[in-house]
Amino acid sequence: MAYPMQLGFQDATSPIMEELLHFHDHTLMIVFLISSLVLYIISLMLTTKLTHTSTMDAQEVETIWTILPAMILIMIALPSLRILYMMDEINNPSLTVKTMGHQWYWSYEYTDYEDLSFDSYMIPTPELKPGELRLLEVDNRVVLPMEMTIRMLISSEDVLHSWAVPSLGLKTDAIPGRLNQTTLMSTRPGLFYG
Repeated sequence: MAYPMQLGFQDATSPIMEELLHFHDHTLMIVFLISSLVLYIISLMLTTKLTHTSTMDAQEVETIWTILPAMILIMIALPSLRILYMMDEINNPSLTVKTMGHQWYWSYEYTDYEDLSFDSYMIPTPELKPGELRLLEVDNRVVLPMEMTIRMLISSEDVLHSWAVPSLGLKTDAIPGRLNQTTLMSTRPGLFYG
């Protein structure tokens, strides 16, 4: 759960979100190093009156500033592709939940069991109890087992929706007439908002 004035991400609940957090830190460090180098070069150019004229036509410098950014992009792209393929991987799910987005609520159906479906409506602001969160509390929560692979089938009946749980690293669009699929696995128990 995010807190007021929080600067970072929510605590990771799934292995995918842990990988995404590591990738974020990896990329942020690269961006920080590049920004520091550029700032140093700019400050050096502004404070130094001396220029080395032979570097203006140097073939070696042009080769370096072409190859170095390509290597940096590869250092960012390879971990990104690995995580992207991990997110699309389906590992023999133990449970399947069908999620349908409606104009003002979500419908859930546990397809592995007969007649186990319900609607989840947001609780109106005047009916909230102290400590409950506005626009996040619902009357029927989805209950899922932890440390089991769960397949979510997500679609919509009327308009575009977005089914997201940030601490699980999930965000899937619910599009009318299209069935999207995502996999999740929670490594710890808790109440996760999305």
